[in-house]
Amino acid sequence: MAKLTIPTPKAFRPLFQPDLRYLGAHGGRGSGKSHHFAERIVDRMIEDPTIRAVCIREVQKSLRESAYRLIADKINALGVADRFRVMHDRIETPQGGLVIFMGMQDHTAETIKSLEGFRIAWVEEAQTLSEKSLELLRPTIRAPGSQMYFSWNPRNRMDAVDKFLRGDDVPEGAAVVQVNYDSNPWFPKELEAERELDRRLRPDRYSHIWLGDYEPQAVGAIWNMRDINEGRETELPNDLSRILIAVDPAVSSEAHSDEHGIVAVASSQSGHGYMLEDGTTKGAPERWARRAIAMYDRYDADGIVIEKNQGGDMCRHVLNSVRPGINIIEVHATRGKHVRAEPISALYALGRIHHVGTFPQLESQMCQITASGYEGDGSPDRVDAMVWGFTELFPKLVNKSNEVYRQQAVADMDYNVMSYETNDYRGRQAVAIGE
Repeated sequence: MAKLTIPTPKAFRPLFQPDLRYLGAHGGRGSGKSHHFAERIVDRMIEDPTIRAVCIREVQKSLRESAYRLIADKINALGVADRFRVMHDRIETPQGGLVIFMGMQDHTAETIKSLEGFRIAWVEEAQTLSEKSLELLRPTIRAPGSQMYFSWNPRNRMDAVDKFLRGDDVPEGAAVVQVNYDSNPWFPKELEAERELDRRLRPDRYSHIWLGDYEPQAVGAIWNMRDINEGRETELPNDLSRILIAVDPAVSSEAHSDEHGIVAVASSQSGHGYMLEDGTTKGAPERWARRAIAMYDRYDADGIVIEKNQGGDMCRHVLNSVRPGINIIEVHATRGKHVRAEPISALYALGRIHHVGTFPQLESQMCQITASGYEGDGSPDRVDAMVWGFTELFPKLVNKSNEVYRQQAVADMDYNVMSYETNDYRGRQAVAIGE
């Protein structure tokens, strides 16, 4: 049986424990995560040249975006090119071993069955793997002694791979390591120069890019955690003037459906908004209706806000079947999600909306909404519900056609320009004005 000697950084040692099924390495740029798993696949195929392996991304547009070139380079660098055939779309061994490359987004429960005999699955850029893809993949890779490798730079704690391998209930047979540039003894000087440049010029992104911390927000996000944290409160104010429950129901109640967004929001006599509770749930329509009405009763709310053109008649019927005659406020959407959300995000930037407590899942969705749309998985139902609620609480943010009108929203805000300038809020003011 052939064996390779491959120098391996100490940080990866936990991944060599016996009887592991799930091997994960997360961290920032230059950590050697991808190099480790590429070398590992070559090593396993030298040891057993009949092994079949698949290298996976959620979306793979071409082989250039896969591990194909890296594995081919490792075969040459390790001096074993005579043991492999590097084809145009796969890598083979004369004994029937195989490495293929694919995107999970292109597969269903039926088509994924072709992987049942594979003994290794390596998921690259695993932070982008959807929950559905992970659920499809895990039972498919089931050959005796099979293993799954995951390498990723975390985006947020709600990523499927993070919940699975770094959550509260990590599966048995899993080993996960955090590795960064300082774990890599072969970290090149060219990357060191890039790291130092990012540390100086991009301090807000540095910890995510190089230290593997969660992203503070998606690039171009219309909300950011700084504004959310600076406005956070621990108690309700005494001058609340109006309280609403806002609902953004999913279009179906299947197991893989989006969530039913349900939030409680309020406004005060001083003109500020407050996020009170996130009651988002899944399940049948009656479930979300009962939860929304329970929150309505708890806060002695003034009404329940629903979107008229997203199953509005159904929503009204479901709510009335649980509580006949309950006060329902219908809103009408004529613009995209991010356009409706921008005036509300401007209020956050101006310190006019406050979260009473913390809402990690909602805040994660908020920080993934950009001017181009939502960059997370599924639908941002929690944010949609919140935006409907605050838009109803701040009617001056909406024009006569009930469309979000950003310029008017800014004009109606009662902030003191000189106060913002003297307190170094220029950046936050620019966000609100939309420069």
